[in-house]
Amino acid sequence: MERTFIEEARQRQLLQATIETIAELGYGQASLARIAQRAGVSKGVIAYHFTSKDRLIELVVDHVYASSWAAVQPRVTGAGTTTEKLASFVHAEIDYYGSHRQQLLAVGSIVVNHRSADGSLRYPPGAEPSVVRALVDLLRDGQERGDLKSFDPLPLAVTVDKAITGALEQWATNPEIDLRAYADELARIFEAAVRPLVTEMP
Repeated sequence: MERTFIEEARQRQLLQATIETIAELGYGQASLARIAQRAGVSKGVIAYHFTSKDRLIELVVDHVYASSWAAVQPRVTGAGTTTEKLASFVHAEIDYYGSHRQQLLAVGSIVVNHRSADGSLRYPPGAEPSVVRALVDLLRDGQERGDLKSFDPLPLAVTVDKAITGALEQWATNPEIDLRAYADELARIFEAAVRPLVTEMP
């Protein structure tokens, strides 16, 4: 059944209220009652738009990941060489969450706490698969173009993803960290790692 404009607007409002509540109180304290209070609605309104709290939480994660990728992808696509695209990826990811702190805090709390029906973590520790796939494709394409030296793209893709996550985790606990300078340094490190070796002429 197609949603109306009003229903879509209400769902966006509830997703934002959930993000704000979890970012402020943490996953464990973000009850439906508190989310509803922040949104200025009853719990019944949340139940009408989402089948369960689990579904609401998972849609928050989907929403944040989709929003971040929508911001990152054009910057990467618009860059020139593969090393410039890789640097753009690092900067765009860090810039996005640096300007969306509530989303970062909310998703961070969800990922380490939210569990499936069998008790296992819904988002187990590890690199985010879609991000890693995009990085692998980027690196492999650069190798085919001759922009990058020969190496296995997967370990580096995972390392890039983890490095970005680590930068954001550091900033989440210490907002005084200069994220832009941090991103610059990561970009330099990864550029040095992938740059083709220059053979000196005798």
